[in-house]
Amino acid sequence: MTISRYYDVKRDERGKRYLEPFVTGSLLLGIPLLNKGTAFTHEERRMLGLEGLLPPHVTTLEEQKERNYRRYRLIENDLEKHIFLRNLQDRNEVLFYALLVEHMAEMLPILYTPTVGEAVRQFSYIYRFPRGFTASTDNIHEIEEALQNVPLNDVRLAVATDSSAILGIGDQGFGGLAISIGKLTIYTAAGGLGPDKALPIELDVGTNRADLINDPLYLGVRHRRLTGDEYFAFMDRFVEAFRKRYPNAVMQWEDFGKDTAFAVLERYRKVLPSFNDDIQGTGAVALAGVMAACRLKGENLSDQRFVVYGAGAGGAGVAQALLDGLMREGLSPEEARARLFVLDSKGLLLKGRRMEAYKERFAQDPARVQGWSVAGEVPTLYETVVGARATVLLGLSGQPGSFTQPIVQAMLAHTERPIVFPLSNPTSASEAIPEEILRWTGGKALVAAGSPFGPVELDGKVYPIGQGNNAFIFPGLGFGAVLAKAKEVSDGMVLEAAYALYDYTRRHYPDRIYPPTEALREVSQYVAARVIRQALQEELAREERVMGLSFEAIQAYVAERFWHPRYLPYRLSKTQG
Repeated sequence: MTISRYYDVKRDERGKRYLEPFVTGSLLLGIPLLNKGTAFTHEERRMLGLEGLLPPHVTTLEEQKERNYRRYRLIENDLEKHIFLRNLQDRNEVLFYALLVEHMAEMLPILYTPTVGEAVRQFSYIYRFPRGFTASTDNIHEIEEALQNVPLNDVRLAVATDSSAILGIGDQGFGGLAISIGKLTIYTAAGGLGPDKALPIELDVGTNRADLINDPLYLGVRHRRLTGDEYFAFMDRFVEAFRKRYPNAVMQWEDFGKDTAFAVLERYRKVLPSFNDDIQGTGAVALAGVMAACRLKGENLSDQRFVVYGAGAGGAGVAQALLDGLMREGLSPEEARARLFVLDSKGLLLKGRRMEAYKERFAQDPARVQGWSVAGEVPTLYETVVGARATVLLGLSGQPGSFTQPIVQAMLAHTERPIVFPLSNPTSASEAIPEEILRWTGGKALVAAGSPFGPVELDGKVYPIGQGNNAFIFPGLGFGAVLAKAKEVSDGMVLEAAYALYDYTRRHYPDRIYPPTEALREVSQYVAARVIRQALQEELAREERVMGLSFEAIQAYVAERFWHPRYLPYRLSKTQG
């Protein structure tokens, strides 16, 4: 099977990889996975029918990076920077990733959170080049034929969204495709997945926003969202067709509303190896950060009392990860639940309260809050922090400013060093600003955030603010599942990814809660190796080449298959030549 209908990757007599194109001339220059731009050698230009179509000077990849970085630095607006980088990706994929890998810390916030939120909002206005696949209510009845139009034949990982709950900005209709594109950019740049193995997908089931439906420039279907049986009939049809087209692919479900996120995950995770990053990735990265913060103050996870503010997909994922971590430390399920207090917009989850089914597992017995000072029927966030004697406060509410000074300072009565993570993103949705938290606690709090924040200087001391970015989890988790050819992405594999991130941080950055963004590629390789080992232990791996390998050999296996942005030489087949 050829990798793409436009080219194949082969090895020469010495085992070196090269490209065999099925198109030449100006058509080749229009395919970003094949285009080298001015870096085509003179021999390649003659062979591929490019002579006269390019400037005469042959440039190196380093020179191309320098030219584009200079142009990038001249742009002042973050959205325009995002557009510039996306245009580069749509012209020359290798150059785009080479530039991103070299400037990862600087460009990741431009290509993903927080800037991607604005790119999603403006997607119909800034759309320039087709990328990825869209399954819509217009084509779902011909979905098998539509998937055959994708030129990539060996997709190993896809990110699919129905755009119902994008970041903290809600229903974005067709614009959510920018999220799938952004996630897969990170899979390649940070997670080693070849760009020809990745497919961003938009599941356009409509939008409930009248302003989008009535906008003449809106690119999506123009009707209200499918719900109930109609929605799942659409999803069933898509999943069946996708599995048929790409039998070796792993699926990441992304930014589904809380009403569907859990149902979609449970419905398909054993049908198609898949996971939900908003639920499981967010939980894993939060657990790893909390464990690192506990280590910094010389305590264990089981010594803490947790308050999770926000009970959507992310909040529920974090709550479940904390329960899993507590039980891994030896607590019983009952003991673990007694230490965890979860709040939604109505207040603390209590048994007997009306709530969605997925929240019920986190609901506390009302007897546990007897004796608390509560003004209304349900404890508020402040009342819960005080009554639960919270030592850890995690925000996944999307409600900016909800971690107030009285709430944060109330934690100091229960712990000398409170752990406070405002994890909602983009930045505008953060529950508190890290500088405020540190100022309110006299620098005692251990702080990480969901969005990128610069270091904080307080009383002559500098505090680095770690970012609880899912990019520390999902690239390695997905890549490990791909390399293992996992039958499913199990809860055990997700939990192992969290402990892998914690262990990596402990060994390489012992004074930090999370590693710096520059370490993403190393983190992903380590996480992937641990995930493969866990898949083997659970007998979920189908890849025979990893079976029986030591952990060191698994790490070598991952490193060997980790994609690097380098130009490959071209050769024509004998029939073409």
